[in-house]
Amino acid sequence: MFSIDYNERNKEGKKAIKVAIVGNLALTLFNILIGVISGSFALIVEGFHTLSDIATTIIAYVGFRIGQKPADKEHPFGHGAAEALAGLIIVLFLAFLSFEIITQGINRLFFDKNIYKVEYLAGVMALVGIFVNLLISNYISKIGRKINSPAIIADSKHQQTDIFSSIAILISVILSNLGITFIDSLTGLIIGGLILKTAFTLGKDNIDNIMGKLPSQDILIQIEETAKSIDNVYEVHNVKVNYFGSYATLDLHVDLNPDLTLKESHKIIHETQTKIIENIDIIKYVTAHACPYGDKYCLDD
Repeated sequence: MFSIDYNERNKEGKKAIKVAIVGNLALTLFNILIGVISGSFALIVEGFHTLSDIATTIIAYVGFRIGQKPADKEHPFGHGAAEALAGLIIVLFLAFLSFEIITQGINRLFFDKNIYKVEYLAGVMALVGIFVNLLISNYISKIGRKINSPAIIADSKHQQTDIFSSIAILISVILSNLGITFIDSLTGLIIGGLILKTAFTLGKDNIDNIMGKLPSQDILIQIEETAKSIDNVYEVHNVKVNYFGSYATLDLHVDLNPDLTLKESHKIIHETQTKIIENIDIIKYVTAHACPYGDKYCLDD
């Protein structure tokens, strides 16, 4: 079983989404407004970047809710992969956004001959952005890890990029007022690059989830130790963990005392399955196959 039940997981997920949407909506409005008033292209870009945070948060929540659906006849191992798929949709969204920002930044930096001076008001807004984004990203990340949600964790990592963006904007405001006027356009370009880097990292993480890559090799050691702690279980082999992002399923062969009766073996197999699910939070379903210890046919499976 999970260390956190379905209702609690759903409640925590909703809480993370609400905080992200409210916080980012406020940042979007103020970033764009202050960006226009102060003449900061980088701050306006950050405003639209923050607006994208709202869209990606909604996508993450949709994936989270679908992933929460219990198993059914058509999906006997649940819908957990939906969270990783939602993460990939976020990646595509970020890639498109970064392309647009980078294109505009290059045009402004190399082809626009106008000189832009940024007012210090943009720096004040950047400081506010650093503080608010730090609070939001840490809060969402904490909940994402607590409920083991790839979609919400992905969204928190996306949120973290806004901290670096705000720092870059603050520096660009100071340098712009020292006479380095091109720095604002360059900062907007850098923000686009940060978004692209985030898209690449999240894409890799979510593809690993879909492909079933283990979150850690330690889980195999935990499975073996848990199974062998049961009387008459000697070894385990042919262990296959199928990772679904927020949970995993397990298939394994269990080597039992060959002198046990069929009824006794059946009982131990069920005990093994139950104990693994209870002791290893990420394992939700277990299918175990009994093998007489030392049997060459079983060892070749």
